[in-house]
Amino acid sequence: MRDPAAVVKAYDIRGVVDDELDEGLAQTFGACFARLVPEPEVVVGHDMRASSPRLARAFIRGVRGQGSDVVRIGLASTDMVSYASAALARPGAMITASHNPPHYNGIKLCRAHAEPIGWDTGLSTLLRMARTATPGPGPTVRAGDVRDHPVLLGYRDHLLALAVPDAAPRRRVTAVVEAGGGMAGLTVPAVLGALPVEVIGLNFAVDGNVPQPDSDPMKPGYTVELRARVREMGADVGFAFDGDADRCVVVDERGETVPPSAVGALLAERALAREPGAAVVHSAVTSQSLVEAVNALGGRTTRSRVGHSYMKREMARHRAVLGVEHSGHYYFRDFWNADSGLLAALHVLAASVATAVPVSELIRRRTRYTTLPETAVRVGDPEERLHEVARVAGARADTTCDWLDGLTARRGDGAWFNLRPSQTESRGLLRLNVEALDAQTARCLRAEVLALLEEAAPSRPSVPPHAPVPAAPAH
Repeated sequence: MRDPAAVVKAYDIRGVVDDELDEGLAQTFGACFARLVPEPEVVVGHDMRASSPRLARAFIRGVRGQGSDVVRIGLASTDMVSYASAALARPGAMITASHNPPHYNGIKLCRAHAEPIGWDTGLSTLLRMARTATPGPGPTVRAGDVRDHPVLLGYRDHLLALAVPDAAPRRRVTAVVEAGGGMAGLTVPAVLGALPVEVIGLNFAVDGNVPQPDSDPMKPGYTVELRARVREMGADVGFAFDGDADRCVVVDERGETVPPSAVGALLAERALAREPGAAVVHSAVTSQSLVEAVNALGGRTTRSRVGHSYMKREMARHRAVLGVEHSGHYYFRDFWNADSGLLAALHVLAASVATAVPVSELIRRRTRYTTLPETAVRVGDPEERLHEVARVAGARADTTCDWLDGLTARRGDGAWFNLRPSQTESRGLLRLNVEALDAQTARCLRAEVLALLEEAAPSRPSVPPHAPVPAAPAH
């Protein structure tokens, strides 16, 4: 059996198919998950990757071998699994590696009602169980049953009920949507097709060989065609989804990418209008613009580590109405604290239609700061490098540092940077995010941090912003 420690990460299971995650290990994880949650039924869905159906079958064998039944929802987006888990009050498993290249796959897990499972809330236990697991059922265990249960229409109706009651069909909207060959090719036609929205679809064929090489909507290369088509067609808005469609990036009517923090501020305005004074959770690398917008609306903000299990936990703790990650994840209390890229897109459409204001105008006053694209930096010993950067940054009289999620250093002039280890890709990869009031200050700060890393490890050059990172085993 493959080593389970190679694929169990901070908030999901992820690795190279067959080399790190094969059918035997998927079956083991299924058996261990059935024992971890113990429930009479487990919801299982999978994305479009070529390896996903066989890994899903293996996971299901493991669950059934422990006597638990399986609710098989088939081809699904991650938020469809969240919906099914909550609607059926059953734990769920989604076979996906999100935006990673096709030779990766993984498993996202939740308890009943879409309650997240991360390292501290079950994955560490699952790893211990997998390391000592005995393949197959016990001699007296009856194999569980499997029932197919389509959820797409119920999922559609739930999203529409949440987002569009105030967006009656006053005018027809044109939206260009980049699905990247992923699950948005299934969900977007079903949901937006029920509205007066003309959808111009890009790469809607659900293709097991996509993403190639990466369906990360935050990377500019992924949205080149989308931005061009929005301008060419005179569309009102554009949306880009990742492979499992839990993330969404917005493009305005000018073909310009909208910072996710600004989208978060728009969503917060809608949520706080319904519940004044409520809390909004945001990741440690979210723009200060979001914090200022929420405060101005009378809301409260609280920071979280990056990752769905951490974000959902903080949302539950603070009864937050919304959670925002700068990667394009948006979490909603009325969606069981789970993230949904399509629900975020519906709220953007609803806001534009309800106000008759172009998306660019809705967003303009919510982008006070310059936030640079994330930079990936490979180093040999990330913890040592992080502490060296912290030592130098913390020596400045006007700088404060914290370790909520990697290192965050904030200067008195409003500039800040965050440097943290990647939790979803290879060992030794640090992610650098920088923000300042103006572009020159932001670029200078990024150069300072990269120079510190170069001095500490001159033989290990930084990876250019948004460059694909070669696969390597992570912790």
